[in-house]
Amino acid sequence: MKITDHIKNAKGKTQFTFEILPPVKGHSVQTIFDNIDPLMEFNPPFIDVTYHREEFVYNDLGNGLLQKKVIRKRPGTVGICAALQNKYNVDAVPHILCGGFTKEITENLLIDLDFLGINNVVALRGDAVKSETYFSPNKDGHAYASQLVNQISDLNKGKYLEELEISTKTDFCIGVAGYPEKHMEAPSLESDIHFLKEKIKLGADYIVTQMFFDNSKFFEFKQMCEEKGINVPIIPGLKPISTKKQLNILPHRFHCDIPEPLIKEIIKCQDNSQVNQVGIEWCIQQSKELMDKGVPFLHYYSMGKALNIKKIASQVF
Repeated sequence: MKITDHIKNAKGKTQFTFEILPPVKGHSVQTIFDNIDPLMEFNPPFIDVTYHREEFVYNDLGNGLLQKKVIRKRPGTVGICAALQNKYNVDAVPHILCGGFTKEITENLLIDLDFLGINNVVALRGDAVKSETYFSPNKDGHAYASQLVNQISDLNKGKYLEELEISTKTDFCIGVAGYPEKHMEAPSLESDIHFLKEKIKLGADYIVTQMFFDNSKFFEFKQMCEEKGINVPIIPGLKPISTKKQLNILPHRFHCDIPEPLIKEIIKCQDNSQVNQVGIEWCIQQSKELMDKGVPFLHYYSMGKALNIKKIASQVF
């Protein structure tokens, strides 16, 4: 079922959803199931599956030359999505990236998803690899998420990269990312929302936000989107802080501010078990306020850890 249909069927009731990381290469799919099982009692209508693009390592050949090698640390997104739908009878939503893909590889990936009955995707540009200062697309790949949205929309119209004798239409519901505190590369929030609107015009059906810790940022972002004519559902993304290190890591990596009252509470903590409890309590209050405002879903970034998400969901749903 499409994400937009899940919203209609809920009839205004906020639903619980979450996002998982694929296991590191060499680990079994059971590691995913072990983190999902504790959360299924909250009846998520869908589960997002992230994708991490390739990374590069350089092997010393011993003759003064280096050999560039591509590695994928977390492969298997399509297989994981199929496994989730088969085991849990829940819609799995794979993240599709520009980075690391050509248009042809993307098309073939989408065809595979269509064959599996997976009809929801999140279209993202993806981050730069560690060896890059700025994002660089693959040759014959997409430079922007809007171009990826356009390709998926074309497939929904039966338009493939090459003219085919038979061109069956796909039926993907397309999600895109929104940034309540703007994308780190955007010059301003208003500029960011301008390009977000372009993705909606090209066929995106809903928006899921980057994590935020101040609900006022989300409400302001939502209002700005509405003022710019963006009227698709906007799903808030939440993550409970669990370690003191995240006070520095999260703002740097995800370009999100942490409210001063939360910072002060975390600094007072003696250890990370106390930080984890503070993060859970803060996220519970965020969740309840957002639910009172009628958001369609509360979408939690589990990062492979189910226990704190379960504690939050048990107090909210």
